Amino acid sequence: NDTTYFGAIVGRVANRIADAQFTYNGVRYKLVANEGKNILHGGPKGFSRVIWNVDKYSPEGHSPSVTFSYNSFDGEEGFPGKLKVKVSYRIGKGNELSIHMSAKPSNKATPVNLASHTYWNLGGHNSGNILKHEVQIFASHITPVDNQLIPTGKFEAVKGTPFDFLKPYTVGSRINKLSGGYDINYVLDVSKTQAVLNQVAIVQEKKSGRVMKLWTNKPGVQFYTSNFLSNVTGKGGYVYGPHAALCLETQGFPDAVNHPNFPSVMDIPGGTYDHVMLFKFSTTS
Repeated sequence: NDTTYFGAIVGRVANRIADAQFTYNGVRYKLVANEGKNILHGGPKGFSRVIWNVDKYSPEGHSPSVTFSYNSFDGEEGFPGKLKVKVSYRIGKGNELSIHMSAKPSNKATPVNLASHTYWNLGGHNSGNILKHEVQIFASHITPVDNQLIPTGKFEAVKGTPFDFLKPYTVGSRINKLSGGYDINYVLDVSKTQAVLNQVAIVQEKKSGRVMKLWTNKPGVQFYTSNFLSNVTGKGGYVYGPHAALCLETQGFPDAVNHPNFPSVMDIPGGTYDHVMLFKFSTTS
């Protein structure tokens, strides 16, 4: 019954799909709803609730890594086609962490939008809330949502709004102007140099001096301030409440299957879904 998705890979399609359905090439696919009439993070038994295989485990050396795989069956949670999924975690030099998610549909076109639902508190998991964390997000627009957190299909500029993190702001500086906190997809500004990875965000916690920087090859990032955490017991018995951590989930846009003006998340047999997250950690002097 866990609804936190702590540290999970979520899919087959992360975030929300309106009315738990979509139409592709004239065929309507009805999915398994798990948030009212909508589907969230792949359904009641999405990828966060299945058993993955360990394909490779390399704990030694300068770049330890682990690779997991999962074979999703045709019709799982209503999604069409078989899908072979792999996720690799690697610790690199210079305090780097990379997450590489890939997937290959074998017999039918299917939407794929995997996300890492990791929660971050740079002060430590038992240090309190993240309202004093300083955040910069390299995105000039968001995809606004309705009261069910479903995108309207429009794009809105963040400048002059509580969603403006183009310059560093503390999370708590304007959070009271929102209902509950941040839970929104940012449209990342693509580098004019056509870099393989675009910078997503910089997070800094002043007391510890810890800094986290994030890059990705995906067009969006969900900024979530754990608004729905409530009395969740974690490590060492510490109890987490609202805003105990923040998430930066790089992704395709939510409900993209129902918005032709959003970048497509459909993948076809013979193609490969590819999603990279690169984190770099440091401390200020």
